[in-house]
Amino acid sequence: MKVWIDQQLCTGDGVCEEICPEVFAFLDDGLSYVKQGDTVLNNPGGNSQMVTVSPEFEKAVAEAAEECPGECIVMEADL
Repeated sequence: MKVWIDQQLCTGDGVCEEICPEVFAFLDDGLSYVKQGDTVLNNPGGNSQMVTVSPEFEKAVAEAAEECPGECIVMEADL
């Protein structure tokens, strides 16, 4: 699975980071981003900043997407 965040839809609630801090980061700009390891992909954000989710975090990422009030978390299946 791959995931990215549409920052234009992000409401800044930080729910995703609470559920899965291994994949999501909430930054000082009030928006959430995905991260790969310790690297936050925030330049420029959006679908150009997609990460592959480790199988151990797939369930948490799906939960974060479901709970996100902005519905900004986009998951894509690996092909």
